[in-house]
Amino acid sequence: MTNTFDVIVVGAGHAGSEAAAAAANMGSKTLLITMDMTAIAKMSCNPAIGGIAKGQIVREIDALGGYTGIVTDETAIQFRMLNVSKGPAMWSPRAQSDRMKFSQVWREKLEKTKNLRFWQDTVSELIMEGNVLTGVKTKLGVSFYAAAVILTNGTFLNGLMHVGSTKIPGGRDADAPSLGLSEQIKKYGIPVLRMKTGTPARLDGRTINFKKLTEQKGDEYQSMFTYFPNVKTKLKQRSCYIVYTNKDAHDELKKGFQFSPLFNGIIEGTGPRYCPSIEDKLVTFSEKDSHLLFLEPEGEETIEYYLNGFSSSLPLDVQYNALHKIEGLENVEIFRPGYAIEYDYFDPTFLHLNLESKVINNLFLAGQINGTTGYEEAAAQGLMAGVNAHLKINEKDPFILKRDEAYIGVLIDDLINKGVDEPYRMFTSRAEYRILLRQDNADFRLTEKSYKIGLASEERFQLFKYKQHRVSEIKKLLKETNIEPEVLNPFLEKQNLSLIKQKERLEKILLRPQIKIEDLIPISIKLTEYVKEIEKIKDEILRSAEIQLKYQSYIEREKQTAEKLKRLEKNKIPESFDFSKLQSLSTEATQKLNKIRPENIGQASRIPGVSPADISALLIWFGR
Repeated sequence: MTNTFDVIVVGAGHAGSEAAAAAANMGSKTLLITMDMTAIAKMSCNPAIGGIAKGQIVREIDALGGYTGIVTDETAIQFRMLNVSKGPAMWSPRAQSDRMKFSQVWREKLEKTKNLRFWQDTVSELIMEGNVLTGVKTKLGVSFYAAAVILTNGTFLNGLMHVGSTKIPGGRDADAPSLGLSEQIKKYGIPVLRMKTGTPARLDGRTINFKKLTEQKGDEYQSMFTYFPNVKTKLKQRSCYIVYTNKDAHDELKKGFQFSPLFNGIIEGTGPRYCPSIEDKLVTFSEKDSHLLFLEPEGEETIEYYLNGFSSSLPLDVQYNALHKIEGLENVEIFRPGYAIEYDYFDPTFLHLNLESKVINNLFLAGQINGTTGYEEAAAQGLMAGVNAHLKINEKDPFILKRDEAYIGVLIDDLINKGVDEPYRMFTSRAEYRILLRQDNADFRLTEKSYKIGLASEERFQLFKYKQHRVSEIKKLLKETNIEPEVLNPFLEKQNLSLIKQKERLEKILLRPQIKIEDLIPISIKLTEYVKEIEKIKDEILRSAEIQLKYQSYIEREKQTAEKLKRLEKNKIPESFDFSKLQSLSTEATQKLNKIRPENIGQASRIPGVSPADISALLIWFGR
């Protein structure tokens, strides 16, 4: 049996699946070890992908050559574009997926991936030579060796599930925890901390009175995640439903607070601030008599529903009684109760920007074990770890995305420089260059970069080049085409907009906030003829051209700001530099710089506690 590989990936969740696919597709002989081959990329929590800022991350994964966007589109049962009432920098795609088909399609993609092998087992030990990682040992007693190992254990490291006073070892419902790795890694000086996450009860749709609930249908126009035009869902589209808690339900929940592991000290890990349990909500927002919930179908045909916003670790009878107080759920039956999971994670400030450990050579970490929450954040880290593991063993420069290049860059930069004291979730507000990092232009930002390092395929790259060329052509057409008043004014009059008195360029008309590029097609013969040529990806091209023209001044201004700050990135800091040498640095700055060991002054400037005065001292020392 072959037991030597280039890259070993431990764990086949969202991070592990993307990591294995990336490393194998770039040419590394890769082994993916998972405890359960039937649960690859399992949606352990809600059956959805995307959302605010998370949707942008998935489009970036797709632009780079990852699989999450494609799998989501093929298994989606509802599409929605969030924040469309705001500017395009805030538009965020989201999709409900068939949870079972999602995992099945992911497995199919991986099984068709060249250079990738599988092994069903649990990794119990790292094989070390000093501080160099050379392989892993499994529970079955098998040893595998590799030049790089990527750990993506999710919530399984010393995982402990809570339902009231009941505690069950496990990384999720019905799955055993992963034991031993945390203790071994801790010996090398990497801090091991605890976090908590939760999930709600799953409900029997046959016992729900949907007539009392508000239906939420998907968008008529399906905003896909992948940039491949031929990828479509074949599944029946389903609705979600809006549900509200009430005072009676709150009273029932409060009866269980004395038994809550969250409040009586049994759970020590920190929970997610932006996805709190229902008991957390009642305490934090005690003035509210109701909370908004979403009832989401788990699949195309299944009767199982997920009650988004009602995660809980309260005793089963408390959850059950509280659900029965909610309108529409008076007779609801549940398939399994909500529960909380406590698990180990590692301090991400002990990682390099390529996600390799600063302490253990050849060890890469990705996903929730770095302190993040969410499928999307995990998948992004997995892809970057897979890419960088391949690059390292082939003695090539690491692939690092900057903060003005991708939300993925913001995510990893935040983890490494700021660390986490609660589960990290991506928001658009975390990115200072939101206008540059839109969901519509992820391929413009990332596909060529990925193609150059060998991840994005030739087909994907040529599709991008075609789109880039067509967008450029349509922008030129809009800038050069004039429209007569007698042609345009009837349309403007219908829209109650000011009329034109002389010829106007189509570009200038488009700059009006009330005008969309689709409005101009019927009144311009040139535009009509051009659109016929690009029917296949017409919507993507028109949308990209419109946003680039309408927001050109804002985009250019943000690019200039980014370029000024990026100059600091050129000021490199030697890897072994002792910041204690600089007496002009504050004590806090010295301690944090010596801990995080930034690679350049730009990175140093983003570390909390490092002041502008400290940066000035560094610039002087390293000779700006």
